[in-house]
Amino acid sequence: MDKAIKNAQEGVASKKEWKLIEKLLNGLFVEQRRARRWGIFFKLLMFGYLFLLLGLFFAGKDIATDVAPEAHTAIIEIKGPISADDESNADTVIWALRDAFKEENAKAVILRINSPGGSPVQAGYIYDEIKRLRELNPEKPVYAVITDIGASGAYYIAAAADSIYADKASLVGSIGVVAGGFGFVDLMEKVGVERRLYTAGEHKAFLDPFSPSNSSEKEFWQSVLNTTHKQFIDQVKKGRGDRLKDDPKLFSGLVWTGEQAVELGLVDGLGSSSYVAREVIKVEKLVDYTPKPEPWKQIVDELGVSFAKAMSTQLGMGQSSPLR
Repeated sequence: MDKAIKNAQEGVASKKEWKLIEKLLNGLFVEQRRARRWGIFFKLLMFGYLFLLLGLFFAGKDIATDVAPEAHTAIIEIKGPISADDESNADTVIWALRDAFKEENAKAVILRINSPGGSPVQAGYIYDEIKRLRELNPEKPVYAVITDIGASGAYYIAAAADSIYADKASLVGSIGVVAGGFGFVDLMEKVGVERRLYTAGEHKAFLDPFSPSNSSEKEFWQSVLNTTHKQFIDQVKKGRGDRLKDDPKLFSGLVWTGEQAVELGLVDGLGSSSYVAREVIKVEKLVDYTPKPEPWKQIVDELGVSFAKAMSTQLGMGQSSPLR
């Protein structure tokens, strides 16, 4: 090819060499046109995507989020771990509770619980708010309905309700406090690693897994757990009252099925949210008060993920090996 181009420049190229040059130029023109088309396509796609986002932004504000105008039962979901960083955090649940209690057409509130528990602080905030709202609105009862599991901090919250319902196979209870960790002191000695830790305060590093524990610190930490456990027990007793059976295992941290929990007084009856709304509250219509992202944000997130996946596939970046 280089020889053909050189001969063409000198005016001595053969017919075969001219055909080769012509073929090369045609190929270059085709690639340029193709690149130009793709460039226009992606620009149009990007502009269309941006206009769609703007449209969703303004349209999302007009999406109706009004509560049903007729009488209904309010539902608030408490699912997954209960912590400040998770979906079931105190702020989210409390705002939902306030909205439900403020709505005159909401005749009762059901806390639909499916959680293994979590932070006693977050659970305590929710418990206290339920009690406060009930005092201000004595005509609006609160029911807790446990689905798969309502344990530990989740049961702490449920105990604030007027009545608790569960399925016969639900897991209920775990009224206890746990804290765990690991100790690596002997392992460090075996591998020849020296721990260097500098503190101000005699017990500042008492939970450090690389330092040996001592009996006084262990006793102190146990007293913290016992105090927290007592607070948990007191709140459950306050919420459940005389319905609790006198059983020494009740506050041992064990869990029971919904059927067993009824016998122990941890649960008042067996049934789903629909059953409680229909048969107990006598207001069958359910309205979900659980806070959710604005509709346009949900759509934007889904579009963004889909767009990113499509682009990565086109660029050959979506062929990663599965973890084994």
